[in-house]
Amino acid sequence: MKFSANLGLLWTELPLPDAIRAAKAAGFDAVECHWPYDVPAIETRAALAETGLPMLGLNTRRGNVDAGENGLSALPGRDVDARDAIYEAIEYAEAIDAKAIHVMAGVTAESDARAVFVENLKYACQAAGDVTVLIEPLNPFDAPGYFLNTTAQAIEIIKDVGQSNLQLMFDCYHVGRVESDVLKHLGICLPHTGHIQFAAVPSRSAPDSGELDYPWLFGEIAKLGWTKPLGAEYKPGGDTEASLGWLGPSRLIGSGGEI
Repeated sequence: MKFSANLGLLWTELPLPDAIRAAKAAGFDAVECHWPYDVPAIETRAALAETGLPMLGLNTRRGNVDAGENGLSALPGRDVDARDAIYEAIEYAEAIDAKAIHVMAGVTAESDARAVFVENLKYACQAAGDVTVLIEPLNPFDAPGYFLNTTAQAIEIIKDVGQSNLQLMFDCYHVGRVESDVLKHLGICLPHTGHIQFAAVPSRSAPDSGELDYPWLFGEIAKLGWTKPLGAEYKPGGDTEASLGWLGPSRLIGSGGEI
């Protein structure tokens, strides 16, 4: 298997370019991040070129975090802010040759939130060009009130938007917290899935603990024909290097692969 280090949770004590270098030294095949916007794209691109690691994706801004915002694209009345955030993410992704942007829906229970989200996703897909647009269901324990929280809901929205560059970010951790039977849901969602992430359930720590048997699950994912890097988006609980005991053995699972 191939693996991507999510630098939104791993090596967070380091500036993003140095975190990219640390991921390379640790043996990761790719990187991904959350909100890189405080780092000039030229610096991020230089670190990626130096290490040879691809950047798989980044998130749109959350909005006013102090006010509880966690994304903007499903919020009625915030179309301008949402589309500014989408454009910013696409621009940064293109500058560093990132493969995808994750368009964050946000916290809302408004009756027209779904329609708003669909229209903003159509805008994102049309503006994104060769960049893939991803949406990700977040579990209500970690993201209370988040609009998008199940894979079935996400697939319906993907079908309604009807654009080939809109795909699902399937996070085994979030699915495991609310939907159980992660492999079954992945099998259903795979035709619509652009990226897969993982962390221990329910702790969101390294994958060598918790309820999910990740060596088995990684093997099953390989059997499904998945060849892209899987995203390690977990909380290391201290020094990142000390949490990486799972990485070497997991890389031996399956064969081949592409980035």
